[in-house]
Amino acid sequence: MEQRLSNTWRMTVNEKKFIETALLSDLRIDGRGPFDYRNVTIQFGSEDGSSEVQLGQTRVMGFATSQLVQPYRDRPNEGTLAIFTEFSPMADPSFEAGRPGEFAVELGRIIDRGLRESRAVDTESLCVVAGKWVWSIRLDLHILDNGGNLVDAANIAALAALLTCRRPECTLGGEDGQEVIIHPPEVREPLPLIVHHLPIAVTFGFIGNESTVIIDPSHFEEAVMGGKLTATLNTNGDVCAIQKAGGQGVIQSVIMQCLRIASVKAADITGKIKKAVELYNTGRALKKIKRHPGSVDVSKAASRGVNNISTEMEKPKLKTEDESIKQTDDMEIEAPSSNKEGSSLGDNKPKSFIGGPSTWDPYSKGVNADELKASLASRDLLLVEVLVRLSTFLFSEVESGQGILYFLRKVPCHLGIPQSRAIISWI
Repeated sequence: MEQRLSNTWRMTVNEKKFIETALLSDLRIDGRGPFDYRNVTIQFGSEDGSSEVQLGQTRVMGFATSQLVQPYRDRPNEGTLAIFTEFSPMADPSFEAGRPGEFAVELGRIIDRGLRESRAVDTESLCVVAGKWVWSIRLDLHILDNGGNLVDAANIAALAALLTCRRPECTLGGEDGQEVIIHPPEVREPLPLIVHHLPIAVTFGFIGNESTVIIDPSHFEEAVMGGKLTATLNTNGDVCAIQKAGGQGVIQSVIMQCLRIASVKAADITGKIKKAVELYNTGRALKKIKRHPGSVDVSKAASRGVNNISTEMEKPKLKTEDESIKQTDDMEIEAPSSNKEGSSLGDNKPKSFIGGPSTWDPYSKGVNADELKASLASRDLLLVEVLVRLSTFLFSEVESGQGILYFLRKVPCHLGIPQSRAIISWI
């Protein structure tokens, strides 16, 4: 237990006695119950395969990378998974820089035993050419802050990094068909790792004569506990690994109680990991969606005011109206032959119903500009509203001698063909 005494230099004898007495009375200095877990926060970096987990005051960063290597002779069809841990002196003054210490090696073995030996990662899917090339997954765990229970925090960081890690897609080519071609991410989408299940490590601490058990010990509680037990389970209830470090022996009933509690905590932590990974994948997919060049950037327009947003969104509408008027000109229709032959308006009057733009605007007298703009922007006005708006101008033109048909020939300039036909039939 030399490693657990590394935190004792920061605590006095009275503090140790107080913490131990409180734990024996089922009280914890941070206000938790004996089997309460600290809050878990999972974050991801900008690159695939990077994660950062915060468990209380403990912070661990995981980073997973991949590269092509030659396989082991006894396993020519399987890739490899290697786990490395790094303890920074900034995380805890007791950690020494350089060569990893005994506790760093032990931490890596516990996580490796839960992940690799339980075959959580499908290593056979990492094979490219049997006996020649396989993918090797390297998982680096960096301890950023030691707030206690490094095993659980590092295990969560390792799982989050593996679930977001993606290796480049590769194919075989060349003259002999055995040349490995690695495709960059811009050409082909990288492939995620195949993870069958999530082994979750849950650590218990034993206080006094091993009669008092607590879950997720903090760095202050680790300084006074006599031993600890780490159980690694998945949501199916399978025990992937178990390790008892230090202290006296534990009876079978206590171990079974710890496994039952660990099974419940593993299901809860698994749900948090999957939810965080799902949010990461959703954000990653949204970043690849290209914005339409003709769309309005609301985030940029918001800085210039609401009026500018309306103006930018209104321009394409007005352009569409002009295009519709031009389309109306191309779709000219002639009046019925009865109107052509029986017209008595004179030679200077048109003999056919011809639509098209004109300098004469029937809306030019007594029309509000806002109402005109609204009528042009909306082509779905009801027929009743159209008739009400045009009745005033219709009779005014009749009284001035312009004539009904002379007025109606100007209607397609501002309304569509269906609305014009409806007005003719109404008259």
